[in-house]
Amino acid sequence: MLLGGCAGIGEAVAPPQLTAIQNPATIAGSQRVSMPIPVPVVEPAAANSLWRAGAKSFFDDQRASKIGDILTVNIEIQDSAQLNNTSARSRTSSTDTSVEALLGLESVIQNALPGTPSLAPGVAFGSNSASNGTGSVNRQEKVNLVVAAVITDRLANGNLVIGGSQEVRINNELRELLISGVIRPEDVAADNTIAHTKIAEARISYGGRGDISAVQRDRYGKLLYDQIAPF
Repeated sequence: MLLGGCAGIGEAVAPPQLTAIQNPATIAGSQRVSMPIPVPVVEPAAANSLWRAGAKSFFDDQRASKIGDILTVNIEIQDSAQLNNTSARSRTSSTDTSVEALLGLESVIQNALPGTPSLAPGVAFGSNSASNGTGSVNRQEKVNLVVAAVITDRLANGNLVIGGSQEVRINNELRELLISGVIRPEDVAADNTIAHTKIAEARISYGGRGDISAVQRDRYGKLLYDQIAPF
């Protein structure tokens, strides 16, 4: 118990450790990406010509295009949303049902009951309901990041699967950036960069762990209480 307690204290006091370098394919996903692709068209080779039919460029360049190549992803997210909703609803209903004849037994029932009861009305319903709701959303997000990613797979239609990660530790705070998705080789710029808006199925994660993140997170007891509390 003492050794376990010392180990727990050591982990709480020590700064967050950088993770080992991983295979970028695990960041992009352990399963191979399968997407709809067009039917391949086989172009006949042209004899005595430097130009190959179906080629996307006449000269080769240094842009990433093969598995293992590295390219730079520019992440510039600037989203804003503002919504205001107001709703009001009210309803009133009433139902009265009277018994005029009950197989000739109405007089027998009235004589059997004490007092002078009446079967009209026999059933009555009434209800009133009203609801008012107001909601508003005002959100602004701005993220500017640059991260290098590695091509982990090449699909049959030529599209590329990328994955990359970046970790930065400052004092006792570790910041981690993960990105993955599918890109077109044509969207890679001449300086071997691509914007995040041109990444299909993009998955971007930016977070951290350390002293500051630990203070901002709720404790386990409060999280458990919020899950089981009925109110």
